[in-house]
Amino acid sequence: MARAFLIVLDSVGIGGAPDADQYFNGEIPDTGSNTVAHIAQAVGGLHLPHLDALGLGAAVALSSGADAPGLGTTPQGRWGAATETSRGKDTPSGHWDLAGVPVPWDWHYFPDADPAFPLDVSQAVATAAGTAGILGDCHASGTEIIERLGHAHLRTGWPICYTSVDSVFQIAAHDAVFDLARLHALCAAVAPRLHAMNVGRVIARPFTGSPETGFHRMSGRRDFAIAPPAPTLCDWVHDAGRCVHAVGKVGDIFSMRGIDDVVKGTDEALLRAITDLIGTAEEGSLTFANLVEFDSDYGHRRDPQGYAEALRRFDDWLGVAMTRLRLGDMLLITADHGNDPTWAGTDHTRERVPVLIAGCGTGALGQVLMADVAASVAMHLGVPSHGQGRSFL
Repeated sequence: MARAFLIVLDSVGIGGAPDADQYFNGEIPDTGSNTVAHIAQAVGGLHLPHLDALGLGAAVALSSGADAPGLGTTPQGRWGAATETSRGKDTPSGHWDLAGVPVPWDWHYFPDADPAFPLDVSQAVATAAGTAGILGDCHASGTEIIERLGHAHLRTGWPICYTSVDSVFQIAAHDAVFDLARLHALCAAVAPRLHAMNVGRVIARPFTGSPETGFHRMSGRRDFAIAPPAPTLCDWVHDAGRCVHAVGKVGDIFSMRGIDDVVKGTDEALLRAITDLIGTAEEGSLTFANLVEFDSDYGHRRDPQGYAEALRRFDDWLGVAMTRLRLGDMLLITADHGNDPTWAGTDHTRERVPVLIAGCGTGALGQVLMADVAASVAMHLGVPSHGQGRSFL
């Protein structure tokens, strides 16, 4: 019985979104943004032999016509470019779309103002935290705000609350002030109120350190996301009696619906987990992974060199992983949105994403929809598809 491994590379866009002019970084439209091509141009070429052999360079050319130095070998897999239907350019929108359920509503975004949050929201968070108030209440970088407000947080015990251009409400707390269980409980308590406003995610951001040595994030992040509005690929596979393994943020993004187990950890730990699952996952199972924090570590920080190096490390892993696939396995690599580190601002960028498949022959898929990924994985596994997409296999 066939198995499927669906890997979402966070923010690895390939330009060419037809509606990019409707999305902005500050006052600059996303028209012309292209994560992969612009990184390749910025670093003097990308050496990604395994991704390119599956069709990455060909997908960039198909999507946008852009030149990506170092890429463009003749593809040996199935390859194409997928366009998003959902109106957001965020993590849940991209993942739900790939899982067959485009987002049917507009997300709520907090204004880039001081304060950013309505007073009743801030008061509700403080009440749930058992504090007299909150710190932050603004748009901020997660690493910057803990450095700026970490000392005040240690002194007052108030949670640090901030947002971004995404539909998120993030709560940072030091492990000596809020242990992980308390931070997660706080996020869980306020999430329903924020979800009712169509805020996509409440994110727990634990950190540690001191004013003398500096503050830094630690493991234990958790996303409390709105549940998808309809059954997704995970539900279709699970309802057919198959196992669904989640790796990385996928369990949180889908509110654990239709998911049997989840693995979290560092990028290295997640790659090891996928390697183990290629060896041990049950026949007929789906492994759905979000791998490598390209956007938070490199895209938002506008670091094309770091992004390129992370892509190279993934490509090295991929070369080993593909040798361990079984006959009949599908390995499908795609992305959820773009985050061009050469672009204006620090936001995600509206782009098409690659669709690269090992184990299903060779040839061009052409231009497809993100939702077609779910339909195609379902067909490969032999389970009914109930989403908006159509199989390209």
